[in-house]
Amino acid sequence: MKRKFIPAALAAVMSVGFAMHSLTASATLKPGDAAPQFTAQASLGGKTYTYSLASQLKKGPVVVYFYPAAFTKGCTIEAHEFAEAVDEYKKYGATVIGVSHDNIDTLTKFSVSECRNKFPVAADADSKVIGEYDAGLPMHSSMANRVSYVIAPDGKIIYEYTSLSPEKHVENTLKAVKDWAAAHKQP
Repeated sequence: MKRKFIPAALAAVMSVGFAMHSLTASATLKPGDAAPQFTAQASLGGKTYTYSLASQLKKGPVVVYFYPAAFTKGCTIEAHEFAEAVDEYKKYGATVIGVSHDNIDTLTKFSVSECRNKFPVAADADSKVIGEYDAGLPMHSSMANRVSYVIAPDGKIIYEYTSLSPEKHVENTLKAVKDWAAAHKQP
């Protein structure tokens, strides 16, 4: 009986591993691609407004990060890390916005408690923006995968990073912003 159990258990573990890999290895937009422009209902510090990517790009680079769901463990960790780094992004003229399929009421609360009033989060309840950015989870495309983009003021994607782990999203996008700033003689 044990002999049959071990191969079956190993196969199950491997299948979960492959499934997790497919969740992190989905196709996304790549550097050089034009970033889809969007407007969305967003919340910053508990106040709801209409966010416009085009308007933000006039001010400098924008980090658009997609996350699966507000108030989940990984998304809370990631929001805290972005909140802690907002002032560093600002040094290089960059802004941050998070996007999920959550409704605006949920995100209004999330913007205060987890984003710590530091950056806006946009509601994409119909998953339109998630789809345009090819940022949906495979097998549940209405829900965002954990994907971060850095978009230059000209509307081109200069960096993309996909990983279900919240680690490295801030570190990697901040490096991309710094590299862009250095190449464009920004502070």
